[in-house]
Amino acid sequence: MVLNANYYSNCLRRFVPFTAMIPMDVPDSLLKKDIPETKKFRTLYLLHGYTGYCDDWVLGSRIQEFAAQHNLAVVMPSGGNSFYVDNQIGEKYGEFVGRELVEFTRRLFPLSHRREDTLVGGLSMGGYGALRNGLKYADTFGTIIALSSALITDAVAASHGDTKDSPESKEYYISVFGDPDRLLGSDKDPKALAKKLKDSGVSIPRIYMACGTEDFLLQPNRDMHETLEKLGIDVTYEEGPGIHDWNFWNPYIERALDWFDPKSPDGISRVRE
Repeated sequence: MVLNANYYSNCLRRFVPFTAMIPMDVPDSLLKKDIPETKKFRTLYLLHGYTGYCDDWVLGSRIQEFAAQHNLAVVMPSGGNSFYVDNQIGEKYGEFVGRELVEFTRRLFPLSHRREDTLVGGLSMGGYGALRNGLKYADTFGTIIALSSALITDAVAASHGDTKDSPESKEYYISVFGDPDRLLGSDKDPKALAKKLKDSGVSIPRIYMACGTEDFLLQPNRDMHETLEKLGIDVTYEEGPGIHDWNFWNPYIERALDWFDPKSPDGISRVRE
């Protein structure tokens, strides 16, 4: 079942669209053999990139097929160009992703409430949003999938928001991230969030990251991977030929879901009751 919906978000103070895929009517040909029926679905909250929309993943990838193979529900919200953080004009995109949307869709659909059954993922801006909110709301999400993540906080801070090679203005970055001179170490800095979680001793989500070797965001992704490894955080990181496009994201979202839900020796994916 694929549906488009709108609901009033208190975090954003307006109606917000999202696309949901709930595997309640999946053709047998798309499912792996002998998967038992479940009452509560594991769920991936999947975020689009900059200038994107809630239908991007459905139109650009084979996410419906991949999710069906793993008996996984997918919820894809529209996040504007927000980087999925609480911004300076009162729009709480971070809380929207990390709390409100999860709670609302759990009331609407038969979704598991368990942290280990709840994933957040995304590409580019959505990859940043997945890492930031997966770490910020680590009590909500047990797994993070981040593809070609737009990990631009170091660059924004170093340039004081005046990034000459960016299509956006300094005012835009300030509206999203706040004072660039206070960005590093804040809750919008994924590296700082990771360190805070590690120091606190709480359970940290499993993390999968991937980036194309010809992607302009390759170095910041390598830097984030190195930071996570130095902190002793469980992260799986992959690189492969590719640039910043669906030719890379489509196969790597499939790899990410196979990583999350590995096949048992008999070839049947594990499905939780």
